[in-house]
Amino acid sequence: MTKLYGIPNCDTVKRARAWLAEQGVAVEFHDFKKQGVLAERVPAWQAAVGWQPLVNRQGTTWRKLAPEVQAAVVDAASAQALMLAEPSVVKRPVVEWPNGRITVGFVPADWAPLASAALG
Repeated sequence: MTKLYGIPNCDTVKRARAWLAEQGVAVEFHDFKKQGVLAERVPAWQAAVGWQPLVNRQGTTWRKLAPEVQAAVVDAASAQALMLAEPSVVKRPVVEWPNGRITVGFVPADWAPLASAALG
């Protein structure tokens, strides 16, 4: 089953969920606001995509952080600590595909072959 992590009122997450539904892909949704970021999943995400893409430096949450907090995010460990403390700073959506691939963000062209594989 495809697992999508995000925040339900995030526009990108809404578009991603709608796109997956249109493709017929069944999705299990994990709500960062209600369920938090899973500490046991972050290392796998970081291994797959690196820690930098997971930290949304364009979002409101990042901009509201104190400059010293922002400056302290320098490696995987500090990024993970911030993501656990501030789930809204995680770039969304994070998707765990049935084939083991992990993606961050919504790019339909990149997702199309993954969605097809998830169906078949």
